[in-house]
Amino acid sequence: MKSTKLLRTLLFVPAHNERLLISANKSEADVLLLDIEDSVQPVSNKEVARNNIIEKINDGFFKNHLVFPRVNDRESGQLLKDIQALTIDGIDGFMYPKSQTGKDIYFFAKLLETLEYEKNIPVGTFKIIPLIETAAAVLNAQEIIQASERVVAIAFGCEDFITDLQGIHDKEERSIFTPRSIIAMAARANNVIPIDTVHIDVHNLVDLEKNLIIAKDLGFEGMLILHPKEIDLAHKYFSPSEEDIKEAKEMLRMKDEAEKDNKGVAIMNGKFIGPPMVATAKKILQKAQLIENK
Repeated sequence: MKSTKLLRTLLFVPAHNERLLISANKSEADVLLLDIEDSVQPVSNKEVARNNIIEKINDGFFKNHLVFPRVNDRESGQLLKDIQALTIDGIDGFMYPKSQTGKDIYFFAKLLETLEYEKNIPVGTFKIIPLIETAAAVLNAQEIIQASERVVAIAFGCEDFITDLQGIHDKEERSIFTPRSIIAMAARANNVIPIDTVHIDVHNLVDLEKNLIIAKDLGFEGMLILHPKEIDLAHKYFSPSEEDIKEAKEMLRMKDEAEKDNKGVAIMNGKFIGPPMVATAKKILQKAQLIENK
């Protein structure tokens, strides 16, 4: 899944809300984060949420999306209920909230492994996306990623982080620039996908675009989404443009031609085509292929 699935947009959906589940399924989001955690209250609705997910999965309702329920954390008393019910065919993995250290992910991964054995499901089937929501978690990001081979991406939850930091979420995004950078670097250093935080002001698409530009500059590959109206703009920034694809193809063509003619390094638009540029071009074309095949 690390290199073969699109994780540009991950849409949160309160799984106890039938109307929102239907709406989300009509969206172009790459991933549906079917929430059983914070947005599902009171606690009695968590059982409703689990049952809704199972019913929809069994009906093939979400077949055009990757499905990652956001489960409850290990202190909630609900986690085991969540994964006992939802380790089923049609679920790709789980978003694990309030990840503090690698021990949390190791613990969760072992629970999944136990259930896979019990249900005769191939070990490693269910992937994990840890959600980083505290200062400690940001500082432990690399340890969290390395705790299990199941981790395919890591996501930033800025609002809980700011609360834990006792800081202010300023309009210029200064207060979250450093954690964003750390999370993106930790992800790339360990070959998993960095997912940027939600954009709270869902109706302000101008500000969303500003944040998407920052996210792309920092190396993020996807974004947590609160409203379907944000999806098109996020896809624009996390997908290669036609010009990107054209340049990537030309770069690889010129590189191959130079090697064939024993010319050494090729030059394109006055710039040497070095190994980093070649690697970037290949990634652009790989992503374009994934989008075309979606």
